[in-house]
Amino acid sequence: MAVHHLLSSRFAAALAKVGAPDATPNIQMASKPEFGDYQANGIMGAAKALKMNPRQLAEQVVACVDLAGIVDKLEIAGPGFINITLSNHYLTKTLAEQHADAKLGTGVALAETVVIDYSSPNLAKEMHVGHLRSSIIGDSLTRIYGYLGHKVIRQNHVGDWGTQFGMLTAYMLDNENQNSELALGDLEGFYRAAKVRFDADPAFADLSREYVVKLQSGDAQVRALWQRFLNISMKHCEDIYQKLGLLLTRDDVKGESSYNDDLPVVIDNLRAQGLLTESQGAQVVFLEEFRNKDGDAAAFIVQKQGGGFLYSTSDLATARYRTGVLGASRILYVVDARQGLHFQQLFTVARKAGFVPADTHLEHVAFGTMMGDDGKPFKTRSGELIKLVDLLSEAESRAFDLVSSKNPTMDEATRHHIAHAVGIAAVKYSDLSKHRTSDYVFDWNSMLSFEGNTAPYLQYAYTRIASIFRQAGDVDANAKIELIEPAEHALALTLIQFPDTLQQAANDTCPHILCSYLYQLATRFSRFYDACPVLKAEGEIRSSRLALCQAAAKTMQTGLDLLGIEVLQEM
Repeated sequence: MAVHHLLSSRFAAALAKVGAPDATPNIQMASKPEFGDYQANGIMGAAKALKMNPRQLAEQVVACVDLAGIVDKLEIAGPGFINITLSNHYLTKTLAEQHADAKLGTGVALAETVVIDYSSPNLAKEMHVGHLRSSIIGDSLTRIYGYLGHKVIRQNHVGDWGTQFGMLTAYMLDNENQNSELALGDLEGFYRAAKVRFDADPAFADLSREYVVKLQSGDAQVRALWQRFLNISMKHCEDIYQKLGLLLTRDDVKGESSYNDDLPVVIDNLRAQGLLTESQGAQVVFLEEFRNKDGDAAAFIVQKQGGGFLYSTSDLATARYRTGVLGASRILYVVDARQGLHFQQLFTVARKAGFVPADTHLEHVAFGTMMGDDGKPFKTRSGELIKLVDLLSEAESRAFDLVSSKNPTMDEATRHHIAHAVGIAAVKYSDLSKHRTSDYVFDWNSMLSFEGNTAPYLQYAYTRIASIFRQAGDVDANAKIELIEPAEHALALTLIQFPDTLQQAANDTCPHILCSYLYQLATRFSRFYDACPVLKAEGEIRSSRLALCQAAAKTMQTGLDLLGIEVLQEM
């Protein structure tokens, strides 16, 4: 049982014994080492409900709580806080059990089917920085949920349908480009030219709409050209995913086009349930739950005047598919925070219509914006969106210069390998280490720094441990850990907190929780290494400290892998 859950259950039982069965112990990690390892902070609230003196209640709880073999010291502080210091025996026992387990003591009692919707670029154009956060946050959550034992189904809901493809088809057929060799850059150029004509030429706009109808009705020529567009676009996306080290593949793509045949069925179902109202020729679900300042119910439009469908229609079909076909009990949408209202309304309509069962968890995993140093969304100086491939190439280039300055004699191929790992990790970790709902400023210097909470710092911390084992020679794989120094206790305490950390990151859908943990682990390992000689120690102490290093390396590597970050043996 993970330590936080263990302490919470034991203190809850003690509170029930002293007459507060509904009280919550509120176990938190101690803010300072002098306060112990953990702190029970729920006593004052329970005392208020019982009309008791908080310190007196704390004394009763301490007297009856069952923590034999777990805690070395319980101490009442202030008006009723209980400071908890775990025993070294419990730490070493738990650590041994944890590292004998392939999953480091993590796992869930009840595995769910979790669908994670992330990345979702629009096709026929290059991916830009606006796609970065969804891609890497979603990928990390995919890894975390999978590691915990859930069945994870990745869904890349690409924009592969609609007016833009009608415009592109009309332009290419009109200019007889359909048989030429095409690259993504060609498609982007054609799309920009088509958009200019679409806005300026009503006849071309009408022709584009006609091609959308042909596409949606299965016209062979239009479908063949559309498939070429998709193949070119997806090859570009796959190259980006590979460069970023993401898990997404072509098999995970489930674009808007996949739901085309179901859209009329969605409308019919909504109508049959009395949820539709015609308003100015459009089909609308009015939501009493979302009223504006004038008291009017929000209009969730599902079919345009003239019969066209919208994102809202395909999103309803998507939700129904994910529960009815994929069997999802939890669906996570990793999408920009600015879409918050849309998802609130979508979830409400999906439940009203019975497309999603009441016990299915729906969550908009919202994220903020990547900002430039001017405080505005990150763009080029000319105001254009930065292409993701250019950003990642610059990250590798800057990392290569940095690695070369530190290791000028290292062979070039090794420097390039390290630069790729460090550069990509720096971009990803800079994002993942922030709370996902926060906007953050993109800063090359801070993200590539070897100091502070950065990927290079954590990667370097891992290489320090790796270098210990290169120098150590033979290591006793079955060595018993003995905790003697305070720095050893602190490191062991951090290591056994890994299962709790991972579960919290999954529960809150926040990878930054894992980032903060890994930074603390690296910091405590550094303090341990400075305070406790490893290679110069002798006998059982040396073996114990090497075993502690091994546990730290395994946990660090596992945690970084769950963030999609490569570890290195040397830097």
